Amino acid sequence: MVQHKITLLPGDGIGPEVTAAVVAILECAGVEIEWEKYFVGSEAIARNGDPLPQEVLDSILRNKVALKGPVTTPVGTGFASINVRLRKALDLYANLRPVYSMPNIKTRYEDIDLIVVRENTESLYAGLEHEVVPGVVESLKIITEKASTRIAKFAFEYARAHGRKRVTAVHKANIMKLSDGLFLKCFRDVSRDYPNIEADDRIVDNLCMQLVMDPNQFDILLLENLYGDIVSDLTAGLVGGLGVVAGANIGLNGAVFEAVHGSAPDIAGQNKANPLALLQSAVMMLRHIGELDAAKRIHSAILKVLDSGPEHRTRDIAGTGTTADFTTAICDVLRRGTRGTD
Repeated sequence: MVQHKITLLPGDGIGPEVTAAVVAILECAGVEIEWEKYFVGSEAIARNGDPLPQEVLDSILRNKVALKGPVTTPVGTGFASINVRLRKALDLYANLRPVYSMPNIKTRYEDIDLIVVRENTESLYAGLEHEVVPGVVESLKIITEKASTRIAKFAFEYARAHGRKRVTAVHKANIMKLSDGLFLKCFRDVSRDYPNIEADDRIVDNLCMQLVMDPNQFDILLLENLYGDIVSDLTAGLVGGLGVVAGANIGLNGAVFEAVHGSAPDIAGQNKANPLALLQSAVMMLRHIGELDAAKRIHSAILKVLDSGPEHRTRDIAGTGTTADFTTAICDVLRRGTRGTD
């Protein structure tokens, strides 16, 4: 059996709890992992003065893969987002967010199966801001041909590899004719190399309306950074919220798999946190490192536990259980499967 060395960033708030739950489930699935554990965020500042120490980046570059719990980002003041810094420092240019319906998570829609692909390195998230004069601030939106082309290729390659039929580019090129116009042009240029995959586009405000009216009309959505941040959370809301969807940041230098929800410090340490989002991300991670059987078994266990009694689900998804209850239920299903009785 192959042993994998993976960087582990538990985060803060509920991060250590959901991370511990996921690590336990991966052990139950029989995946051999040696974890390199590091602190980021406020804990890292307290230890060495930097919320994202160089040793963390070095570990991810060495191992090529990391699993990351939620980290609190101060609003308006304080240190910059750890998520954004990781993506920039490691050039993790593609943000991947699968969004699909699951058993016993009641929403307004059924049978949703969407993929959101977000460019991760530029647009307004480049963070190029300055004060022009007192009371006037300017923020620069950066769109490049290089970044727009490679994220379009990522989306079409993903579609080809996973049997997807359509990629929809999302933009505001009717107003931002140069920046969003370049993003759209690169998408159209790349689409010519994939004649068997349908390619179309939507203006971002119209897309949001269409998603609310009928999300099942879309397949893969491709967006620049800011639109992708907003729309990926919107689509998560269609299937139950950020507590149930996976997230990954992928580049040539490695991949970071993370829970995309907040750190929820108000319930930290109370055995109430839902590990599902980070577990979903870990399933993506297992596929990424070639542990396809374990990924399949854990995914199957998730569906079985969600389809069982409320005592196995946490309160945020209409259950009565705890973090430990959910973790134990998943492990029980995995063990029964291993014995061949499930």
